[in-house]
Amino acid sequence: MSTYNQDTYKGPSFPLRNRINRVLWNFVSLVFFKFTPNPLHSWRSLLLRLFGAKVGKGVHVYPQVRIWAPWNLELGDECGIANGVILYSQDKIKIGKRTVISQGAHIVTGTHDYVKSGFPLITSPITIRDYVWVATEAFIHPGVTIGEGCVIGARSVVHKDMPEWMVCTGHPCQPIKERPKILPDLANKLS
Repeated sequence: MSTYNQDTYKGPSFPLRNRINRVLWNFVSLVFFKFTPNPLHSWRSLLLRLFGAKVGKGVHVYPQVRIWAPWNLELGDECGIANGVILYSQDKIKIGKRTVISQGAHIVTGTHDYVKSGFPLITSPITIRDYVWVATEAFIHPGVTIGEGCVIGARSVVHKDMPEWMVCTGHPCQPIKERPKILPDLANKLS
């Protein structure tokens, strides 16, 4: 967990270089990312790499994804990030291979310490492991790790770590049942 400017009323939470990079990214994102046709995943992956993101092979990031800071992103092979997703990457966000983040999901690494008078920004990284599905409009809080193969139900609010190979849902999100282990890599080798 990182704490930034102790008084957000008196100044910005991030240094000037970070703010300049975000202005540049916002321009590039608006002009060259947001209005591209859906199938141009390779182009959007290239733009993300140019801004410091680690992007695996076959990644599908759709044009209406909102990304705060691509240099804080790591996207595993063949993951998919749907239109309307917000990756509020004030801290690191790591998304594993073959993971799907559905429409309108919010992955948020920053919050504020409301018990301090300066309301300082606090960030904490989020890790979403391989073969996960984060369903429509789910909200993932800072510092959360979602275990391999986990399913997060639509509109769930995840404020603590979720286990591997479980279906989890609710507000607050809780594990409700096991998910069968579906490993496409293994299935392809056996067939």
